This record gives sequence, structure tokens and C-alpha cells, in this order.
Amino acid sequence: MRKNIKINGTEFSRKIGSKEKLKLKAQQKSERGVWAGIGMFGLVGWSVAAPTVFGAMLGMWLDKHYPINHSWTLALLVAGLIIGCFFAWHWIAKEEREIRKDEEKRDE
Repeated sequence: MRKNIKINGTEFSRKIGSKEKLKLKAQQKSERGVWAGIGMFGLVGWSVAAPTVFGAMLGMWLDKHYPINHSWTLALLVAGLIIGCFFAWHWIAKEEREIRKDEEKRDE
């Protein structure tokens, strides 16, 4: 047979409290995870695409007005891609640090 649980005792209260904390923590993670993930895809995409397109457009303008043996378009497209990837990496690293700080605060 089961042990009698004291309704007014601390054991029952602790079990209920710990289950509620786990439930709330899981709910917070799932809500933030979905929307943060969708937002991150958009921001990462734009942070890479915008400098890449800008570099290509500037390169086409330079090729038209200041032609040289090498392609400005290709060089600035690659430079824009590298800069965009750096921006995306920097933003993701910043978000990861903030998420870890939030988790540490919640665990305390």
C-alpha cells in the first residue's frame, strides 16, 4: 500500500511545487524557442543577404564606371558575403549569451 500523504505537510507541497516549476519552465522554453527561432531565421537571412546584395550592386556600378581587368562585382559580392556572415555570427553569439544568462537567473 501507498504511504499516507500529508495534505498539509511539506512533502506534498514540495512535490506539487517542483512539478509546477518544471511545467512553467518547459512552457517558457517552448514559447520562446518557436518565436525566437523564426525571428532568428529572418534576421540571419537579412544580415547575410543585405551586405551581399549591396556589395554586388556596388560592384556592378564600379564595373560600369571604372572598368579594370578584374571584376568589382565578384570581389564586392564575396566581401559582402563575408561581412554578412560576420554580422550573423555576431548576432547569434549575442543571443546565445543572453539565453544562457536568462537560464542561469531562472535556475537560481
